Amino acid sequence: MSPSRPFILRPVTTALLMVAILIVGAAAYIKLPISALPEVEYPTIQVRTFYPGASPDVMSSAVTAPLERQFGQIPGLTQMTSTSSDGSSVIVLQFSLHLNIDVAEQEVQAAINAAQSFLPTDLPVPPVYSKSNPADAPVLTLALTSKILALSKVEDLADSRLAPKISQLSGVGLVTIGGGQKPAVRIQVNPATLANYGISLEELRTALTSTSVNAAKGTLDGEAQNYQINSNDQLLASDDYRDVIVAYKNGAPVTLSDVSKISDGVENITPCRLDESNPRCDPEHPAPARSKHNCGREEH
Repeated sequence: MSPSRPFILRPVTTALLMVAILIVGAAAYIKLPISALPEVEYPTIQVRTFYPGASPDVMSSAVTAPLERQFGQIPGLTQMTSTSSDGSSVIVLQFSLHLNIDVAEQEVQAAINAAQSFLPTDLPVPPVYSKSNPADAPVLTLALTSKILALSKVEDLADSRLAPKISQLSGVGLVTIGGGQKPAVRIQVNPATLANYGISLEELRTALTSTSVNAAKGTLDGEAQNYQINSNDQLLASDDYRDVIVAYKNGAPVTLSDVSKISDGVENITPCRLDESNPRCDPEHPAPARSKHNCGREEH
């Protein structure tokens, strides 16, 4: 028997059943709950620029403003917010819902390239951007501890070994670090000693900049073979900096250890505050309280 046969033989019942379904559907539609904060993935890109030693005013005028002028020309941009702090600039770009995030990413990269000529020439790294959703929250937090390693060593291991492996896992969108201290060499210069030698701070900075480099050395061309010159001039430990020649005075070299104290330390010794936007203090994902041997990682 055909399933539609009873409905054909009883048209009145069929009509009443249809009306009842419509009434129930309308009543259910009216009672449907409405979310105050629906889960909408806005195409959002965050651009970060780091300029160590720069004040918030310098970051705002020399870094944030040129980037904002270029980003303002991107089609589909609906909202742009920026935060300039000590040595760091964070610009959040929000695009229209109909715009593909991959297309927006290409537009952002083109805008960064166009702004390169207006940015300071001594930026340590170009502006970096990442796709992010403001509604996202970390779904997994990993904490690393050590009883024998310093916090800077734990930070280095987490950043160079653990983070790249986690980033390669399927489904992981972003891996950030918090609560760590990046290892660095700290040089405390004695201005009085520099003045006695007749050396300025700018001369000292130039000497340090030109000393630790990893650049091409060239080749040696022979009749039968060519040789590539390979030498890494990067200095990684405090002992390597002690014999760096800053200048020559009266025919004698002045080394860095003669005018300063050199020690192995961490990159940032300033306590992390929530209103800062530096590589180790994320305003959206504030770092946990610092401990002696603790380094946390967050996975998105």
